[in-house]
Amino acid sequence: FSNSEAIVPDNIPKELKWASKAGAKKIPHRKKVYNVSSFGARNDGTTLNTKAIQAAIDACASKGGGMVTFDTGGFVTGSLFIKKGVILNIGKNTTILGSQDIADYPEIDTRIAGVEMKWTAALINVLDQENAALTGEGKIHARGKVFWNKYWEMRREYEKKGLRWIVDYDCKRPRTLLISRSSNVTVKGITLQQAGFWTVQILYSHNITVDGITIRNNVDGSGPSTDGIDIDSSSWILVQNCDIDCNDDDFCLKAGRDADGLRVNRPTEYIVIHDCIARKGAGLITCGSETSGNIRNVLAYNMTANGTTNCINFKSAITRGGTVENIYAHDITMSNVGTMLRATMDWNPSYSYSTLPKEYSYDSIPSHWKVMLQKVTPEQGTPHFKNVYLWNFTGSVRGQAVSIAGMKESPIENFFLSDINIEARTPGDISFASGWRLKNVSVKSPEEATLRVQNSEDMDVELTVKK
Repeated sequence: FSNSEAIVPDNIPKELKWASKAGAKKIPHRKKVYNVSSFGARNDGTTLNTKAIQAAIDACASKGGGMVTFDTGGFVTGSLFIKKGVILNIGKNTTILGSQDIADYPEIDTRIAGVEMKWTAALINVLDQENAALTGEGKIHARGKVFWNKYWEMRREYEKKGLRWIVDYDCKRPRTLLISRSSNVTVKGITLQQAGFWTVQILYSHNITVDGITIRNNVDGSGPSTDGIDIDSSSWILVQNCDIDCNDDDFCLKAGRDADGLRVNRPTEYIVIHDCIARKGAGLITCGSETSGNIRNVLAYNMTANGTTNCINFKSAITRGGTVENIYAHDITMSNVGTMLRATMDWNPSYSYSTLPKEYSYDSIPSHWKVMLQKVTPEQGTPHFKNVYLWNFTGSVRGQAVSIAGMKESPIENFFLSDINIEARTPGDISFASGWRLKNVSVKSPEEATLRVQNSEDMDVELTVKK
C-alpha cells in the first residue's frame, strides 16, 4: 500500500504486512454463458422476472458455473440468489429494477443492525457460497422509496408509543446486496441506487473484494439508513475505487449489538479500504455503532470526503461492549466535512437503549424484542477505543476538528495524529482520554480558540491554531 514509510509514531510497524492478504483470492472462470431471456425473462420494465432469472442462475451453477447475462433494458425482480461458480453480469444499458412488493423478498435467517433475526432477503444475495461474482457496467435500481415511506410512517407511530428503539427492526426493508457466510466473492463495476435499507452488507464472510462500484441512494429523495458498504463481523475484506453518495454511514464497520452481539462475539478485522470517495453521508469511515464483537486491524488510505457529516467516526453505546483498536487512516482529503474526528461511547440514546413501555406485556411481545431487551452488565457493556493512527489529513471542516467523549470507566486511549493541516470553525474538545500524541497538527480557525481537554491524562496535544 502507499506511503508505508509515513506511519507514525516510531513504535508501530513500518509495514502492515497483513494488508496484502485482504480480498478475494479467486473468481469464477468458466466461460459458458446463460442469458436470462432464454429462460423467459422479459426486459420490458414491468414483468416480474424473479423465477426466470433465478432459473438461469441455477442452471449455470448446476453445470459448474459460468456467466449469467441480460439483454439491454429493464428487468423487474424480487430476491435473487447467486450460487457457487456463477458470475451475474449486468451489462451496460441494462437495469435491474427491484420489486416494490415486500412479498417478493422472502424472509431468511440473517443479522440486521447487529441482531440476528428473521428478515427479508436482499434484492441480490450470496448466501453460504464461495467463488462467485456480481459484475458489469449496468445498474441495480432498488426503487426503495416505497420502503422509505413505510419506515417514516411506522417511525411516527412507534415514537408516540416509546418504541423508537425497535422500529428499525420491525420495519423490514430490503437491502440491495447481501453477502453472508461466503468467501472469495467479487463485486465489481456496477452502479446501485435508491436502496430500501443498507446497500451492501458483507456479513460473517471472508476474502471479499468490492471494486469500482458506485452507490447513489439520494436519488429522488433522502432515504433513512441507506448505508453504503457495511462490513459486519467479517475479515480479509478489500474495498477499492468506490464512489458513495448515501444518507447514512458511507464505509462502515460493524460487529454486533448488545447481548446478541456479545453472544455471537465475532470480530470485523483485517479490512483495507482505499482510493474511494464519500459524498453525502454520515461518515467517510465509521466504526460502530455495533461494536460488541470487536473491530480491529483496519487500514484506509487515499480517501476523499465531500460533504459528509464526519470524516472518521467512532460510535458505540454503554450496553454494547467490544473494543475498537488498531485503526490506521492516512492521506485523507476533506471538503465541507462536519467534523474531522468524532468519538462517542453514548451514541443516540433513543435508538441505542431498549426499554419496554409499561402498557406492553413481556410475554406477548415478539422474540426479537426480547433479544433487544436482554440486560448487559456494565462490565460487558463498556466499549473501548484505542490505538488509532491518523496522518496526512487536509481540507475543510465546517464544525469542530475533533469531538471526543470517552467515559471515566473507559478513556479513549492512544490516538496518534500527525501532519494534519485543515480549516475548521474550532479545534474542538476532548474529554476522558489518555495517551494522545499530536505532531505537526495545524488548524486554521476563524475563532480565537484552543483545543479543550478535560478529565484526561498523559496528553501531548499541542497544535497550531491560525486565524
